[in-house]
Formats: sequence, C-alpha cells, structure tokens
Amino acid sequence: MSSTPVLLDNAQTQARSEVLKDKILPAMLAGMLGLSLLYAAGFAETAQLHNAAHDGRHSASFPCH
Repeated sequence: MSSTPVLLDNAQTQARSEVLKDKILPAMLAGMLGLSLLYAAGFAETAQLHNAAHDGRHSASFPCH
C-alpha cells in the first residue's frame, strides 16, 4: 500500500465546494439567525415581545383580536 496522499481531481473539489456553498452555508446562517433570535427573545421583556408579535401580525394583514 502506498502512503502517498491521493490528490482530488478538479471535479471532486468543485463538487465539494458546491455542497458547501449550496447546503452547508445556508444551514449555518439559518442556525445562527435562529440562535440570535432566541438570545434576543431571552433578554426581552414580555410586553416588548407581545408588541413585536402584534405589529408583525398587523403588517402581514392577519387579525389578532
């Protein structure tokens, strides 16, 4: 058995970069956004969260009362 490393050809390298670009990066960004929203909601007061949800429902044309 040879101990020399096997070099990836250009197609394999490009396929790996496409997986990173198309799947992993958006998933990481969505996870970071979700964690930051949870972090912000954890330190917000209850009235502020209610008002934000209330305003969001009105801006999306959903009735809330």
